Amino acid sequence: MARLKDYYKEEVAPALMKKFGYKSVMQIPKLDKVVINVGVGEARENPKAIEATCHDIAQITGQKPIVCNAKKSVANFKLREGMPNGVKVTLRGEKMYEFVDRFFNLALPRVRDFRGINPNSFDGRGNYAMGVREQLIFPEIEYDKVDKVRGMDICFVTTAATDEEARELLTLMGAPFAK
Repeated sequence: MARLKDYYKEEVAPALMKKFGYKSVMQIPKLDKVVINVGVGEARENPKAIEATCHDIAQITGQKPIVCNAKKSVANFKLREGMPNGVKVTLRGEKMYEFVDRFFNLALPRVRDFRGINPNSFDGRGNYAMGVREQLIFPEIEYDKVDKVRGMDICFVTTAATDEEARELLTLMGAPFAK
């Protein structure tokens, strides 16, 4: 919701500026976008799997996802070029902040045996990627209406130059990193 964006402006940005000693407010790292990706391998046999996944992702993010098609044919996977094999959505602005707030504060605590997210999943350029095993952790998903439990990849793209800056940014925004 808007409160995470306001929290970023009032609390996170000044804390980052003080810790890393930035000279300009434009140097302060911020969250650029959040990309949610779901691979739907069973879409070859079951064309409705893509529709069900699109519906779930649209409920979770509040935005209509796009269907990703195979770029190459792979005989071992019985996959032809152009066949749908995944769904993705890119969140920016208000929807991104709302999703991040709900993800860190509502969804992640609902994961079974949750001890925090892996602090080593940064890519070296200030972006963080993680996987979720099931979409049922989101409160928007009704257990009875789920046809199959699917996992998803969530990538947080930041403007930070280093992993240390990005880790601090996400920690201040509420990311529960494991100790």
